[in-house]
Amino acid sequence: MKILLGKPGLDGHDVGVKVLAHALVDEGFDVVYTGLRKTIEQIVDIAINVKADVIGLSILSGTHIVLCQQLKDELNKRDMTIPWIVGGNIPDEDVENIKAIGADAAFPTGTSIESVINYFKKL
Repeated sequence: MKILLGKPGLDGHDVGVKVLAHALVDEGFDVVYTGLRKTIEQIVDIAINVKADVIGLSILSGTHIVLCQQLKDELNKRDMTIPWIVGGNIPDEDVENIKAIGADAAFPTGTSIESVINYFKKL
């Protein structure tokens, strides 16, 4: 399984997503990291180019609802059906809103790396 991990928007903190990427690689997953400050359009372009099986967004900026809606809109615009997840600084009360937008999963603040790895193992 190829997992694309992206950091949308102006969020400049990527230590957590890099730790997750390394942990996923250690578990045998093929991981591509987009790097910092990508637009949603760029993340979707990269997902297409690398033939990703799933998109994961790491968002610490507090703009998770807006960015999730942008991702959903971009995928719809391109008529794409790829699973996507979100993690980062996500309050528990926003998890259901993110899933209602279309995310397959949302991992709130404090989620363990093991929980995310187990999620991917079940896919």
